[in-house]
Amino acid sequence: MRKILVVGAGQSGLQLALGLQQHGYEVTLMSNRTADEIRSGRVMSTQCMFHTALQHERDLQLNFWESQAPKIEGLGVSVAGPESQRVVDWVGKLDGHAQSVDQRVKMAGWMETFAQRGGQLVIHGAAVSDLDYFSRTYDLVLVSAGKGELVSMFERDASRSPYTEPQRALAVAYVHGLGPRPEHPEFDAVRCNLVPGVGELFIMPTYTVSGRADILFWEGVPGGPLDVFRGVKDPSEHLALTLELMERFTPWEYARATNVELTDAGGTLSGRYAPTVRNPIGRLPGGGSVLGVADVVVANDPITGQGSNSASKCAAAYLAAIVEHGDKPFDDDWMRATFDRYWATAQHVTKWTNAMLAPPPEHVLNLIGAAGQLPPVADRFANGFNDPADFENFFFDPDKANAYLASVSG
Repeated sequence: MRKILVVGAGQSGLQLALGLQQHGYEVTLMSNRTADEIRSGRVMSTQCMFHTALQHERDLQLNFWESQAPKIEGLGVSVAGPESQRVVDWVGKLDGHAQSVDQRVKMAGWMETFAQRGGQLVIHGAAVSDLDYFSRTYDLVLVSAGKGELVSMFERDASRSPYTEPQRALAVAYVHGLGPRPEHPEFDAVRCNLVPGVGELFIMPTYTVSGRADILFWEGVPGGPLDVFRGVKDPSEHLALTLELMERFTPWEYARATNVELTDAGGTLSGRYAPTVRNPIGRLPGGGSVLGVADVVVANDPITGQGSNSASKCAAAYLAAIVEHGDKPFDDDWMRATFDRYWATAQHVTKWTNAMLAPPPEHVLNLIGAAGQLPPVADRFANGFNDPADFENFFFDPDKANAYLASVSG
């Protein structure tokens, strides 16, 4: 029986560990926190998982919260004008519903499931020296811990990483008590509010430790009016700032947020990081190699909501590559080919996300505006969040965008 070590218990690491376990591998999972510590700790992310990523969970029968999490059936875009009025507002319908489950709930639950199914769970914050030892005792070591010392083993790929600095300051609050959008109270949707030159506000329904909730998520241009969360430690102060900025820049969203309260004391998060693609193979001091997983090797800004989706897709691609490889050695050539298999989809996410961080060119503004009058454009844009490869066909190139709009409006 082949022995595999997975370091890091996030979306990708746990999905991989549970999938490998189902295929009969002897799997050890290393986490720096227990399930209880994760469940009772601070929120770790925003996440809205679209159909393809959710299906990977269903395929492994890991969709434990599907009946409890709100079914997100649409994705809406609003654009603020100079007087904080809405100049664009539309919602596209998703072909297959999306869902968000607080990672505290999911990771804790999956970790307990892994242990219950006989997996070896080690609570330990791994260092490079640990992996040096483990690389000699396991057939394959997978690193899915996206922060800290371990990431330094994976060199930045400058050709695929156009940014060297963070492009947004991030601030998240999980709340109860948000009212429905009066325009579409009949279904749940993710709301993307674009404030040109300032940043973005995303609102998404979620399922958290205390049940149904909503995520308020500001992405601020560094140094701008939204970049005010650094050093804010008090959760109530964080929420007050979030609401103050909503009232100023997105009053239509603030109108339904007047009665919100934090879900719990750990319901806020802020930070920033530079979007980076890294070499997938990490070199150890003793000469061994480890394979980077998900945001260890492809870390995009959350502006396009792709983090957990990419993590799920990476885990699915790696699982298939491992199973197909049989008893052959997991050498560098295999590692590179396995990453390339994931990059085939991840490259579209990276290209689109990096484009969304820059000021939009005229043809993109035309697309976003046209979606307000042409439902097929709104629907296609919304479904691009599930399959970002489709943006190649109508989003990046002005000629393709114009031809598409002409075909739809003609």
